[in-house]
Amino acid sequence: MGGLPEPRGGLTDKAVAGGVLLLVALGSLHSVIAPGKEPLAVTALTWALIAVGCGALYFSPRFPVGAAVVSLAATFAYYVLSVYDGPLMIAPIVALYMIASRGRLQAAVAVAALLVIATGVGTLSGNGDVNAVALFMMTGWVVAMVALGWARHSRRVYLAEAEQRAAGEERLRIARELHDVAGHHISLINVQAGTALHRFDRDPEQARAALAAVKESSRDALRDLRATIGVLRDGAEDAPTAPAPGLDRIGDLVEAARAAGLTVRTDITGDGPPPPTGVGLATYRIVQESLTNVVRHSGAGSVTVRVEQGPREVLIEVADDGRGPAPGTTGSGVHGMKERARALGGELTAGPRPGGGFLVRARLPLGNGAT
Repeated sequence: MGGLPEPRGGLTDKAVAGGVLLLVALGSLHSVIAPGKEPLAVTALTWALIAVGCGALYFSPRFPVGAAVVSLAATFAYYVLSVYDGPLMIAPIVALYMIASRGRLQAAVAVAALLVIATGVGTLSGNGDVNAVALFMMTGWVVAMVALGWARHSRRVYLAEAEQRAAGEERLRIARELHDVAGHHISLINVQAGTALHRFDRDPEQARAALAAVKESSRDALRDLRATIGVLRDGAEDAPTAPAPGLDRIGDLVEAARAAGLTVRTDITGDGPPPPTGVGLATYRIVQESLTNVVRHSGAGSVTVRVEQGPREVLIEVADDGRGPAPGTTGSGVHGMKERARALGGELTAGPRPGGGFLVRARLPLGNGAT
């Protein structure tokens, strides 16, 4: 449970302490004002022990075990020294709940055992305040309060861990989106800028075309980055509302790869309505990252992009004739593509082709949480 912050004491804890004090005080009034009034010193001691036993709960948020021990000691003294009969036993039982709710299960069990043993000793010694039946019922309450406190703590731990997992998954998703968007466009800009520099003196027209492609890629990069960052603005009025890219924009990726000097062949088939947004976006990003890797790492001259939308799944293949990445250098791009596929219940493989080149193959189901 390390790293889990303790719940802060506040109005709730003060209200619990005050409520227990009020309940015990009201329950004790009939004994205090009954006929046969005891000496003032005994009455004062009784109310002092009630105040200590209940007031200790006020400090439970910071010192749960210490507060429970003080409350238990005051309660024990109350039933031994006072002639009045009141429900002060409520205070240490509530203190047990507070200990367990803060994750101190062993301490709660130890204090609970001490409470039951002390009460049992009082029963065996002939104290008329507690009989065997009352001891049995009180033991049940003690066990129940410890169990309830531990259940509250366990739920708090579960919710905190779930929140941490959700935050981690969201960070990974954002990192993956930024990697795919920025990595693709920057790789194309790098290739096109290199072409422009190389051709600047010998072929100004081709250099001009390469610079125009740089401008186009940078514009697309800004557009996609704005769209990606826009989803992080919670409730921002100017957040982009353009639909997420899907199969309909794969042609843009192909044209950008061709502008970078690749020969790209496409085979995109499928009937019926567009796939769910999640599947369409994953398909786009997988093709995008695959083409980026071809431009950046493979040294390929040509690449084939095949996308087939069937009735139950989308099949993706991106095959090139290059050398592929160096062994052990697949990087975060391939890992991110595999995560995208797994998140939709699909699968993705990437590796050298038997006849040379590199192949990325993915299968994305259409009906597995992909809306």
